[in-house]
Amino acid sequence: MNTIQAYRFALDLTPRQERVVLAHAGAARVAHNWALGQIKAVMGQRAAERTYGVAEADLTPATDWTLPALRKAWNSAKDEVAPWWRECSKEAFNTGLDGLARAMKNWSDSRGGKRAGRSVGFARRKTKRRTTPSVRFTTGAIRVEPDRKHVVLPRLGRLALHESARKLARRLDNGTARIMSATARRDGGRWYVSFTCEVQRTPCVPARPASTVGVDLGVKHLAVLSTGEVVANPRHLAQASRRLRRLARRQSRRISPDWRVRRAESKRWEGTRRALASVHARVAHLRRDGLHKLTTRLAREHGTVVVEDLNVAGMLHNRKLARHIADAGFAEIRRQLAYKTQWSGGQLIVANRWYPSSRACSGCGAVKTKLALSERTYTCTTCGVTLDRDLNAALNLAALARDVVDDRSGRESLNGRGADRKTPLAGLVAVKRLPGTAPAGQTGTVPPQGGAIDRVHTKVH
Repeated sequence: MNTIQAYRFALDLTPRQERVVLAHAGAARVAHNWALGQIKAVMGQRAAERTYGVAEADLTPATDWTLPALRKAWNSAKDEVAPWWRECSKEAFNTGLDGLARAMKNWSDSRGGKRAGRSVGFARRKTKRRTTPSVRFTTGAIRVEPDRKHVVLPRLGRLALHESARKLARRLDNGTARIMSATARRDGGRWYVSFTCEVQRTPCVPARPASTVGVDLGVKHLAVLSTGEVVANPRHLAQASRRLRRLARRQSRRISPDWRVRRAESKRWEGTRRALASVHARVAHLRRDGLHKLTTRLAREHGTVVVEDLNVAGMLHNRKLARHIADAGFAEIRRQLAYKTQWSGGQLIVANRWYPSSRACSGCGAVKTKLALSERTYTCTTCGVTLDRDLNAALNLAALARDVVDDRSGRESLNGRGADRKTPLAGLVAVKRLPGTAPAGQTGTVPPQGGAIDRVHTKVH
């Protein structure tokens, strides 16, 4: 199985090397801003000509914003725009032009209805202080040195690493990986290099292929598994909030930059900004490390993992819980499980967003009309079962997955537990009957109106 995988390592740059990398990132920004200015000038000219009544066929020719066209235009104007272009690699300018081409395509597809999701705005200029320095190399000398402590990038030369690159070096030596590109990026005051590789992975089998686990994500506990295990929420952002507030107050008292009056920032303001960025980077690293450990363990141990299709964007509108939800990283957990289950030979089942996993009883299937968020213990009024709310949801998710494929016949069932996205079971007392179910007291079944399984990610051969 061939997959695209990234290997990220921290760089240990000398002051001279850092200046060279920053110069390449600045070259990418210059190329991006110049090409964007050309596009906006032509668009503005065409808009003005329309107001003058010029026919559509006689308007100024539109600018082609594909990468080959932008690269051709840049090569013809780079001697005038950037006479110093020979000091940087051509990949630096290609980085800025490629980013602009992608941004313009996303904007165009979003306006034309070809791109799903939120609408994408028009591309903006990149400023020195609000843009993360980054440069991407796709050609030239890109390799890991035999000592596995250094890497070589075009025009940047031999760069030291903070850690060993043995994981990538072993695959390169065995011929099971091929480097496609390398990206140098500054994050939280530290430089990193990320190698995008085409990796040939051997087929794997989970430790328990027949095991099914339901994962209910939350804020009080990061995850509650159907096995009864509770994964605590470390709350890295909440733990660092005191230091973040103190540094933010300290920074507000320093002399900040103000380009309206051409005032530069003070050294103390810049030092406080670096300290603040370092704390945010540490929180992100701790969160990423914990999520990787959790998702790797689930994917390697269980053959089937079931999660919910949570509306994280909608949940963030809750002002009281938005920060805690963002700190937990629900979307990242699902993203990591999607590819790690494929690598491990298992499958990921994503339950429909409307499946009532929290309101349904894991014992009899009765669904409550309402269940307040403050009710942490689920008590069924039909069968009398009482258990933790999150554990009940995890059990429902696990039961939903077990019915996807009938264990006795091996045939795929129509939907989980015979329920559509709004269905409780029939014949319930003091439970609201939702559309698609039989009335209470009737034994007939109602054809399902839709599957409770949103999608299934299976192993890729």
